[in-house]
Amino acid sequence: MVSQYDFQTMVDRRGTGSLKWQKYRDRDVLPMWVADMDFRSPPAVREALLERVEHGVYGYTVPYSSVEDAVMEYLEKVHGLKIEREWLVWMPGLVPALNTASRAYETPGDAVMTNTPVYPPFLTAPEWQNKTLQAVPLKVVDDRYTFDFQAMEKAVTDKTRLFILCNPHNPVGRAWSMEELRELLAFCKRHHLILISDEIHCDLIYGKGVKHHTMLNVDSWAYDNSLTLMAPSKTFNVPGLSCSFIIIPNAKLRHRFNRASRGMITEINCLGYVGCEAAYRHGMQWLGELVEVLRGNYERTYNFVREKMPRIHMFPMEATYLAWMDVRGLGLEAPDKFFEDNGVGLSNGALFGSPGFLRLNFGCPREMLDCALERMEAAYHKLEGQG
Repeated sequence: MVSQYDFQTMVDRRGTGSLKWQKYRDRDVLPMWVADMDFRSPPAVREALLERVEHGVYGYTVPYSSVEDAVMEYLEKVHGLKIEREWLVWMPGLVPALNTASRAYETPGDAVMTNTPVYPPFLTAPEWQNKTLQAVPLKVVDDRYTFDFQAMEKAVTDKTRLFILCNPHNPVGRAWSMEELRELLAFCKRHHLILISDEIHCDLIYGKGVKHHTMLNVDSWAYDNSLTLMAPSKTFNVPGLSCSFIIIPNAKLRHRFNRASRGMITEINCLGYVGCEAAYRHGMQWLGELVEVLRGNYERTYNFVREKMPRIHMFPMEATYLAWMDVRGLGLEAPDKFFEDNGVGLSNGALFGSPGFLRLNFGCPREMLDCALERMEAAYHKLEGQG
């Protein structure tokens, strides 16, 4: 297939305030940590933003019909999900949404359950909102992470009010099967839990025969008992536009969520809405090529680690651009610092609830990925020479 878009040219992000690159601005360290990609966003998004900038007035902006239409059409066409306009609640990000949900549906002393390892805000949001965190580890079966329902049954109490799900999962790279999600919904239903489903990576699926199942398509119970969190940010590499949305079909849950956000959450910026609409209307061909690039980068990373660094175990993936690696076999007290000192900045698994693991972002041009893997291999051999 002839590529229409450029996913191989390195874009210099230094000096732009990039969170990803600023962390190591004075060091020769490749940033492979935080989850944003080093690809230019779709041309249609850039063109729409330029047109909006030319308008010249950037006042407070509320959701408007064309961006809502774009989201609704995308959900129906891509995910087979038909929603009502009033179900949409807009937020500047999904981290504020996680914290708002933790405020909205509980009282102090109540508990929130989630599974580890998981994206760190899942672990911090409940505690920041004066709730008890119930972190139940996933289990590994045949080299794949899955839910440990037996452990979850032991952990749940009459104080548990929420379950926060990462679907697809960051960092383990699973796109949960329909059977797994049905059993999870049955667990939530049995214990009267409100389900918060973070589906921000839902369009980044490349596992063979694998697809994303949004929770609202799993069981009708979810319509009255869940919130679905989505955004164009990971899919189209526009996290800096700070635009996300939550689907809340139940009017009472929606009212409580909106009430909890009052005085805390401001309007989405005008460019966020523009980028969102353009991405969903005109970015799908770009996305198709991106997924193929990510599949190639995943296979490159997986095979490299397995062949060149056998004491590191990388788990097979179906989704996301975030590789999850077990590095406990290296015997390092601080593995993230070790690789950072050898030129590669990775995410520390301890922040996800799993010390001794690392996360690598391969959402970048192949040149950058290869350089990072080669630096990791050189560092690995230093350890081998010490053994």
